[in-house]
Amino acid sequence: MTVRRSAVLLTAVLLTGCTSFADGDPAGAAATPAPPEAAVDPGACPTERAAPDPDRPEIDYDFRLSDDLRTVTGRETVVFTPDLPTDELVFRLVPNAPESESAGNRLVVEGVRGDDVRDGGYEAVGAAGPGGLYVVRLDDELAAGESTEVRLDFTLTVGEGGFERFGAAEGVTWWASGAPLLAWEPGAGWARDPFVGLTGETTVSPAADSTVTVSAPEQLTVLMTGAHAAPGEPRDGRRTWRSTEPVARDVAVAAGLFGTAEGETPTGVQVRVGTLPDGDLTSAELLEDTLGAIAELEAFLGPFPYETLSVALLPDYGGGIEYPSMILEATPSREVLVHEVAHMWFYGMVGNSQFRDPWLDEAFASWAEAVTDPPAARAVESALARPGDVGGAMDQFDGDRSYVSAVYGKGGAALLAAREAAGAVAFDEAIRCYVDATAWSVATPADVGAALADLPAATGVLVEAGALDP
Repeated sequence: MTVRRSAVLLTAVLLTGCTSFADGDPAGAAATPAPPEAAVDPGACPTERAAPDPDRPEIDYDFRLSDDLRTVTGRETVVFTPDLPTDELVFRLVPNAPESESAGNRLVVEGVRGDDVRDGGYEAVGAAGPGGLYVVRLDDELAAGESTEVRLDFTLTVGEGGFERFGAAEGVTWWASGAPLLAWEPGAGWARDPFVGLTGETTVSPAADSTVTVSAPEQLTVLMTGAHAAPGEPRDGRRTWRSTEPVARDVAVAAGLFGTAEGETPTGVQVRVGTLPDGDLTSAELLEDTLGAIAELEAFLGPFPYETLSVALLPDYGGGIEYPSMILEATPSREVLVHEVAHMWFYGMVGNSQFRDPWLDEAFASWAEAVTDPPAARAVESALARPGDVGGAMDQFDGDRSYVSAVYGKGGAALLAAREAAGAVAFDEAIRCYVDATAWSVATPADVGAALADLPAATGVLVEAGALDP
């Protein structure tokens, strides 16, 4: 999901979320329960895209950014209706990942309330203090289909600017996954996957009906996940911004001295972008690039998943980080932008366990990026020859280099080779069926295999690359 660029061979090398055939030198808890069987019927393609679960969580995020742009105090209200019985709610504290915490980021839950709440506490799962999970224990078991509401108070400390989901630099602050993240996989249960020493994501979360409210110093412009309402009038040196996104797995916010531009795609997607003073791109240039990226990807992936997209161009730390209907771009690169826009389909709409199956979002985003700007055939052949299984879990890689090489490079190349083996028209049609059938759910490799069941030449390539089981 995230991206860092450390070297260039064929394209930018992106860590934790962006680019395909690059080569570069990037930097014990219970595993997630077994996923459900494939949701796709290999003999059928849906006539329309699957609708979000009507019982999906409802989440209200309320953030207050301090005047020095270094602290975010917040309240998160969650209405949760499980599809399996449970007597707890588990939240992942992404800022406490070891590499994030070492940069000065930290998320602390200061209180939890709710009629059904007994108490709450941390679990380490390989994260820095106070822990990687916050577990809310309930008085009684919650039956499938039964709802509960919990409210969490928290404080996020924002570290120095850099390529990270959280940071502050002159005139700008950003945070993404900056609140406790509901770690539920429908059909499987709570994800307690350990944090790992890689820069890639290890999260899984359901699409949720989300509202975001941000109070920030009045001189700042706020860009965030969702459709933005008009900001409130300044009061006591501050201004309040609000947005709504009915299908957000997670949310991101950037508050800065942005100059903005807005536009609309021919298919009706509302796009809003922001650039900082003296940045490498103007807001008009970034808007044009974003509108073009959406059009290129819609041509073979189908309609854009969201009604809106916001893009904040941060200082050039290298790379980009995607969130539902929101991109934090940390380098003025077309390749990075296209990759992150592709994530709106793969991760945003078609979810996955980023610990168990990281290739389902990163390899597919790299593939989509490459379809819009095809690499040389020899680059694909070279990437396919790399060691490692494309379908490895995050704890099966011994470092960022092997992870990026296998998941981004080899994974994107395997999907390109599968497309060539099956024929572009047939392969793209099958992937659109996969996208539409698994929309707003958490997909698995079995879903990909089912969608490609009538294309044995394609599945053969993916089996050989270690993406699918034989």
